[in-house]
Amino acid sequence: MMTANEIRDSYKKFFESKGHAIVPSAPMVIKDDPTLMFTNAGMNQWKDIILGTKDPEPRRRTDSQKCLRVSGKHNDLEEVGHDTYHHTMFEMLGNWSFGDYFKEGAIDYAWEYLVDVLRLNPEDLYVTIFEGAPEEGIARDDEAARFWAKHVPANHILEGDKHDNFWEMGDIGPCGPCSEIHVDSRTDEQKAKVPGRELVNKDDPQVIEIWNIVFMQFNRKSDGTLEPLSMNVIDTGMGFERLVRMLQGKHSNYDTDIFQPIIKQIEALSGKKYGFTTPTGKNGEGANEQEKIDIAMRVVADHLRAVAFSIADGQLPGNAKAGYVIRRILRRAVRYAYTFLGQKDAFMFKLMPVLVQEMGEAYPELPAQQELIGRVMKEEEDSFLRTLEKGIQLLNGDMDELRAHGQTLLDGMSAFRLFDTYGFPLDLTELICRENGYSVDEAGFNQEMEKQKARARNAAIVENGDWEVLMEGEQEFVGYDYSEYECHILRYRKVTQKKNTFYELVLDHTPFYGEMGGQVGDTGVLVSENETIEVIDTKRENNQSIHIVKELPKEPRADFMACVDIDKRNASAANHTATHLLDYALKQVLGNHAEQKGSYVSADTLRFDFSHFQKVTDEELRQVERLVNDMIRQDLPLDEHRETPLEEAKKLGAVALFGEKYGEKVRVVRFGPSCEFCGGIHARSTGRIGMFKIVSESSVAAGIRRIEAMTGKTCEEAIYALEDTVRSLKNLFNNAKDLEGVIHKYIDEHDQMKKELELFAAQAVERAKKALIERAETVNGVTVVKAILPLEPAQAKDLVFKVREAVPRNLVCVVGSKSHDKPMLSVMLSEDMVKEHGLNAGQIIREAAKLIQGGGGGQPHYAQAGGKNVDGLNAAVDKVIELAHL
Repeated sequence: MMTANEIRDSYKKFFESKGHAIVPSAPMVIKDDPTLMFTNAGMNQWKDIILGTKDPEPRRRTDSQKCLRVSGKHNDLEEVGHDTYHHTMFEMLGNWSFGDYFKEGAIDYAWEYLVDVLRLNPEDLYVTIFEGAPEEGIARDDEAARFWAKHVPANHILEGDKHDNFWEMGDIGPCGPCSEIHVDSRTDEQKAKVPGRELVNKDDPQVIEIWNIVFMQFNRKSDGTLEPLSMNVIDTGMGFERLVRMLQGKHSNYDTDIFQPIIKQIEALSGKKYGFTTPTGKNGEGANEQEKIDIAMRVVADHLRAVAFSIADGQLPGNAKAGYVIRRILRRAVRYAYTFLGQKDAFMFKLMPVLVQEMGEAYPELPAQQELIGRVMKEEEDSFLRTLEKGIQLLNGDMDELRAHGQTLLDGMSAFRLFDTYGFPLDLTELICRENGYSVDEAGFNQEMEKQKARARNAAIVENGDWEVLMEGEQEFVGYDYSEYECHILRYRKVTQKKNTFYELVLDHTPFYGEMGGQVGDTGVLVSENETIEVIDTKRENNQSIHIVKELPKEPRADFMACVDIDKRNASAANHTATHLLDYALKQVLGNHAEQKGSYVSADTLRFDFSHFQKVTDEELRQVERLVNDMIRQDLPLDEHRETPLEEAKKLGAVALFGEKYGEKVRVVRFGPSCEFCGGIHARSTGRIGMFKIVSESSVAAGIRRIEAMTGKTCEEAIYALEDTVRSLKNLFNNAKDLEGVIHKYIDEHDQMKKELELFAAQAVERAKKALIERAETVNGVTVVKAILPLEPAQAKDLVFKVREAVPRNLVCVVGSKSHDKPMLSVMLSEDMVKEHGLNAGQIIREAAKLIQGGGGGQPHYAQAGGKNVDGLNAAVDKVIELAHL
């Protein structure tokens, strides 16, 4: 039986024998495409070729691509673990033809590989073709049907509609009919009862699609019409995990040697056994205890891969965009391990060694960054486990409220708050509630979820018009050499977002740098004989600069001069060059493990993230600053190597980053000892940076540090501001010669006075306690202490606790206090009043606080509440006594 690694190699070698170049997987995290966060299909890295903005050579390619599908159109997350074949991170085996072979060649290669190389039984294979769409003028794909008829009988060729057999990149863009290959892996007995053709695309777990061959031949415009592509493209994708399952004779992807080593380690760490159960109900409904354990192990095994590869590609868990997606995946795994595997401590990071052992050879970025990935995972797990505990405490409070009011249904808004704030999915809330005799308003939860989704959809809606082509041609970027250049508009389109309208322009020649690699895009103007158009930003899309303008030129076919805002560019370029020097200096001071993990540079911002496992000391930061400033003073010239073959660039010593995609030819930027791959805009020499000063050093995540710094004129202004501050301080202290000594003296005197004031306040509280107890009333054997005093909140709290010490039984104490024109209530009950009489200070104070237009809460024996209405304080104090039912 072939192993997973052998199967992956066999695929690539087969297509290599057919003239395909084997190319490496692109990063799973996409950094320079505004339309995508993650690679969700094998074709993503070839978008610019398919759209005609990049040279298609070599025209035949093959690879195994890391993909992630958890959000947007391909949202499989909630199904992962509950069935046998859905995954978040998966590998897509692919072969491409750009203007070379088309339908017949792709079909013949697929059949030869599956049947002649892998020896799959032809009788178990079914294929689908597009049935056509008369309403769009698209005929049935008779070509594909004819080519398949060479290999399979007619009853194994099925027709599919647009949903299954017409592939589209998005609402607009390249598209075309596709042909799927399905495998029937059921037993002979099952096949005899129901033919496989009747189960194709029917969600049967044993009759599944393993290969999709897309015949890209159309471009869909924004009005929905289709036009032919300038070049036919073959884009195929075969699910690696599903293929391995077929070849290893398993009924679940998780039973193959892709996942079993991880699952066995989960067994060893959790002390629970994997039962190889077959999922039944949707999303685990009706699952027994063993099935729940199996689902949890599948979730952890799958999500481990997704999180590890994302971190390796440079995406850390976070609170926005791609970072939030990764955090959500990791938290889902932690929650399953917590609930069903009994893991109350960080757990997933311990699985990294087995993942590296199984996949490290195929993907060297895993072993190279194993320590970093493990540290980030552990910190995220620890953080979420603390959040889970807080959420459970909140839910316990909600259940206490239900119990106090004799109710059994948790409202949907409370359940949604747990989900939205603490990451509690509905099923976990339902599980905890059910264990305590309560149920959850699922309909109300779903309503709140829909409201949130609607808000997100409305915020994200972008309407792109069709490109209006004025001239044929491709863009040439001239920004490395020029800041002004004559140009023409090749094409433009209208874009609407959040009711704002602007236009995107593509120029034939442009000096404008499009945002990429952490460097912001250029701004400036387009000037013609009759008008000037402001360029408010420049983005990078499909290997070209997209110029953003608020208004379209009145004469879009005119001759223009493209002029970059040179002051902003020079400042941004200086900051960018400074990040290269900083990168070099950090490696010299901290070691080569200090690898760049992200950066952001603009005209006034320099931010640099790097891997390091402890805080950088002040001494080390000063060493880094000295190294960078020394290189600035040397005025090292820009040594640039454009269109350099990748291997030659590596020989130059250029630093490559994990998670970055490099073409066959790259640009190398060198400033003295600093040498990196880089496509950005730089200063002509380091002297133009002026000066470099680190402003802050902080932690971004486990093993990731962030430095923020300033350069040039910003440094100069900071020095002036510091001089002004020192001068002002001196004036405050009568121009004292020893300013530091005088300040220390004032601080010491302040601390002494603070201690004396605290002592005075404590004595005042003690006197107040004695006076209150002396004036206390006794009602039905209960000592009632009440007063309104001018106290700070901390003093009021101290006072009621001292009263409780003096009167340990049969006590009801309420103190109204005023501080800075704000009213406050403090309620204290003796323990017997809580346990024997059933009083609850927190519930009492919530009701009484309404009279001061406020709210609060606390424990059964002690609670505090603040408010806005000082005039209601007397009534609020009396209300507390009333609610004590004495």
